[in-house]
Amino acid sequence: QVQLVESGGGSVQAGGSLRLSCAASGFPDSRYSIAWFRQAPGKEREGVAAIERDGSTTYADSVKGRFTISKDNAKNTSYLQMSSLKPEDTAMYYCAADVWTEEPLAPRDYMYWGQGTQVTVSS
Repeated sequence: QVQLVESGGGSVQAGGSLRLSCAASGFPDSRYSIAWFRQAPGKEREGVAAIERDGSTTYADSVKGRFTISKDNAKNTSYLQMSSLKPEDTAMYYCAADVWTEEPLAPRDYMYWGQGTQVTVSS
């Protein structure tokens, strides 16, 4: 049974940084894609960053140059380093994973989801 557990959310002032973590368990090996999504109240869930089985990464335009996704296969953990945070980054952040994805930032491509961690950026 695959489980994803996020941590690292919190409150920060604009311009600050946070690092989110997503610990995965239940996959037979490290060959899976993992992505971070976010959802603000009243808005659709949007893809933020993804790292695929081959290590390639994809970012939403809104976070390029500010966010970095990484994956430690030995620890089965993904990280989302967020810098230069803006109030519009405020949302619940979710990690998601699956063995195969066609569109790395499309929520429909992921079967497994974590419970989410809240990020709040104040101005």
